[in-house]
Order: sequence, then structure tokens, then C-alpha cells
Amino acid sequence: MTMLLDKLGRPMHDLRISVTDRCNFRCTYCMPKEIFGRDYAFMPKDQLLSFEEIERLAKIFVKLGVKKIRLTGGEPLLRKDLPHLIERLTKIDGLEDIGLTTNGVLLEKMANDLKTAGLKRINTSLDALDENLCKKINDSGVSSTHILKGIHKAKDLGLEIKVNMVVKKGLNEQEIVPMADYFMKHEIPLRYIEFMDVGSTNGWDFKNVITKKEIYTILSQQYRLEPINPSYIGEVAKRYRYQGSNAEVGFITSVSESFCSTCTRARLAADGKVYTCLFATNGFDLKEMIRNGVSDTELTETIKKIWGSRQDRYSDERTEETAKNRKKIEMSYIGG
Repeated sequence: MTMLLDKLGRPMHDLRISVTDRCNFRCTYCMPKEIFGRDYAFMPKDQLLSFEEIERLAKIFVKLGVKKIRLTGGEPLLRKDLPHLIERLTKIDGLEDIGLTTNGVLLEKMANDLKTAGLKRINTSLDALDENLCKKINDSGVSSTHILKGIHKAKDLGLEIKVNMVVKKGLNEQEIVPMADYFMKHEIPLRYIEFMDVGSTNGWDFKNVITKKEIYTILSQQYRLEPINPSYIGEVAKRYRYQGSNAEVGFITSVSESFCSTCTRARLAADGKVYTCLFATNGFDLKEMIRNGVSDTELTETIKKIWGSRQDRYSDERTEETAKNRKKIEMSYIGG
């Protein structure tokens, strides 16, 4: 099979699938309550891709070169019967890996079902160990203790688990070292994520970004870090190991150190639109094609054209002006 490349020579190896636009958190940097309030209109069920439609598209993407799938949201564990979808996806010939990103609220309850369904990897979001600060950030009254129970349950079951921490200046930078210390002791990889200008509702400003360099400097005052080589082409995190430990820490540097040149990710939103960048303004509606009865061949050719026309490199081109004025798809809709 000829490798499918975009206009900048990047292959399509990863597919993020958002299974719902709903979330049970109202994190200020993602789904602020003043925008996503009680009366916010989320997608009705019939607008969401069905499991059959997701499986059909996933098979086509895998035939076109996708090796890894990550299920996202919104909060994916809110999608009813999600383990059934995971079980179907794990049977796709040629798919090498399937993971899931969650806020962890339902993880303790669902970890066993996810493992039984065939899930191998989970990324859990946690932005503070401090109970009050954690509740303030998620704006939903959920404690860090509750999320940690889910993380440890998943780890005890043998699931590979990583923790993502979005760091925002003036909000939670005081948690950088406590988070590192806790997850180093438990040998759970921690990823620090620079506060990004995803969507148009999170009030992003560069002055609120704490860069990888700044976080690294803070950590270096407490620990000796050894760089780890990337485990595959297009790996997003810049990884380090704590000297004398098996634990590692990483950085997602979309703001300060762009990784556009090696980005291999396509994104399928919950309503069936496909996007070629996290910071996209428009997507292409595959659900409409499916429900109009097109063949797999037609879907395949459409996806090939979409990826073949791709030339996104937003993080390379980001300026203060474009970050504030360009209307982008919300992360809660397109997935992280």
C-alpha cells in the first residue's frame, strides 16, 4: 500500500475519535461554565455517529495507514456502552493500539469494563493535587482524591496510565512540584501541557502560558532529569526520566516548541466531521456521506483527498493576533 501523505509529506498514523461533545466538568480552560451553562445545547443523540458508523470509518482510516486510535470527547466515558465500541475497534485488522483520554470521574467505576473490552492505555487529566484548587479548576466539585482512586484502580488492573496536567500561570503553577513528586513515587508518567489557545472561549493569552522551559527549570531544582528518545515518529511529548527512577515526565509544547512538522493526527468529531488540525476552523462531513448511502470506496477516496490536501501548521504560524481573532473549533467538540 502506498503511504498516504499530506502536502508537507506527513503520513496519517493516528486518529482521534470524539464520541461525545458532553462533559461533566466545566474546566475554565476548556468548557467555562459561563459559556457551557445549564441551557447549553449539546448534540442530540441522532446527530452523533453511531458505533456502527464509527467502526466503519475506523476500518477505512486503518486501511489508509492509521495505526493508533484514541477515544476522546467531551468526556468519552459519558457515552453509553462505550466498552462495546472499544471491543469492536480492537478487532480491526491492522490497528496496533487503542487508547482513551478521560477526566477520571467515572474511571474507578468503569476501569474493569474498559480493560475487559480490550483497552490498553488511558490518559487521565488532573491539574492539581490540592483538593480545593482541583475543585476550582474543574468547577464541578470533584476532588483530586476521587480522580486518584480511578487512576490507581486502572493501574492496579494493568492498564497503562498517564496523567495530563494543563499548567496555567496564576492558577496552578504551585502544583508543578507536588504533582511531579506524587506521580514519580507511584511510577506513573506525568505530562505537563502548555495552556493552549484551543477554541474561542477559554480566554487564552500568552501571558498565561508557562512554557516547557520554565517548568523544566522548576523541576530541575528538585530532580535530575535525563532525556528519553522518542519511541515513534510524531510522538508529541518531549520525555525525560527522573535519574535513579523508572518514572518519567513529559512536556506537550504546542505553544513554545511547535511539533507541526511531525504531526500525523486526524480528528473525527462526534458528529462525523473530520478535521486535520486541533486548531482547525472547518471540518468535512463524513456522516452526511454515510447517511446518504455512499460506498466505502467513495469514503476512502474522500478521506485520501482530505489528507492529501492538508497543509495545517497552525502552531508554527501562531501569533498573538491569530490566537485571539481566529475562530477555532472548541476542544470539547473536536477532542484533545
